[in-house]
Amino acid sequence: MESIKTLVLVLTPMFVGFAIPLPKPYLKMLDRMLVWLVYVILLLIGIGLAQVGGLWSLLNDIALRVALLFTLLTGCNLAMLCAFDGVFPWQPRTQAAQGTHRVDMTGGIKQVAVVALGVAIGRLLPRAWLPPDFAATGALMLLIFVVGMQLRGGGIALRQVLLNRRGWQTALVFMLSCAVSGCLFAWMQPEISLAQGLAMSSGYGWYSLSGIVITSAYGAQWGSVALLNDLLRELFALVFIPMIMRRFPSAAVGIGGATSLDFTLPVIQQSGGLAAVPVAISFGFIVNLAAPILMVVFSAVK
Repeated sequence: MESIKTLVLVLTPMFVGFAIPLPKPYLKMLDRMLVWLVYVILLLIGIGLAQVGGLWSLLNDIALRVALLFTLLTGCNLAMLCAFDGVFPWQPRTQAAQGTHRVDMTGGIKQVAVVALGVAIGRLLPRAWLPPDFAATGALMLLIFVVGMQLRGGGIALRQVLLNRRGWQTALVFMLSCAVSGCLFAWMQPEISLAQGLAMSSGYGWYSLSGIVITSAYGAQWGSVALLNDLLRELFALVFIPMIMRRFPSAAVGIGGATSLDFTLPVIQQSGGLAAVPVAISFGFIVNLAAPILMVVFSAVK
C-alpha cells in the first residue's frame, strides 16, 4: 500500500502538469523555476545526509559504491547501445553543426556544492531549525509538476513520442542495459537484494528524483549513492556525447538517460544535427516516465 501511495505522489503531479496548457512566453520562467527547485531538492538531500550517524566514516564506502555503480551502468549502457547501433545502423540524416563543442561543467560542480552546503547546514543547525522530513517530498512533487508542464509546453504529443520507432527502441535497449547493470551491482554487493540493485540502476540520470526515492526506501547513505551516480552520468554525457555520436548515434542519445530531454539535448543537437532531436525527445520522454515507476516498484519489493 505504501508503494502505491508513493507512486501516486510521484506520478500524479506529472500528469496534472502535462494536462495544463502553458503559453510559450511563460516557458522561460518555468525553466528558471525548475533550476531553483533542483537546487532546493539537492540542499534538502544534503541536510538529510547530515543526519546519518557516523557520516564521515561512511564517505569512503559511499565513494566506492558510486564508482562501482557508475562503472557498471556506463559500461552496460555503452556496450548494449553500441551493439544496437551495429546490428541496426542509424545515422541522422542532417549533418552535425560545425564548430568546436564547448563543455560546460559548471552546473555539475554547483550541484555537488549545493549538496555539500546542505550537509554543512544539517551539521551546524539544531534539529528543531531544520526543514521537516516531508519538505523534500513536497519539493519533488512540485518539480515533477513543473516537468509535466514543460513537456506539454514544449509541444510534445504522446502520439509523436510513441510513433518515433528509433526513440522507443533506444529507450528499451537502454533500460534493459540498466537492469543488467543493476543485477551485476547486487551480485557484487552481497548485502543488498536484487530488487535494491534494480532500484538503484533505475534513476536513469534523474538525480533529483533518485536521491529522494532511494533515500526514502533505503536511507540517506544509499540515496547519496544514487544521487552522485546520476550526477556523474550527466557530466560524462556532456563530455563524451560528441565523440560517441560519430560512430554510435543511438548510444550518444541514450548515454545521458533522462537528461537527453533537457540538459544534454543541446549537445545532442549540436553533434548529431536536427535529425537526432526527435529521437532524443522520444527517448527522453519514455525514460522520464519510466524512471519513477520502476524505482518505486523495485524499492517496494523486500
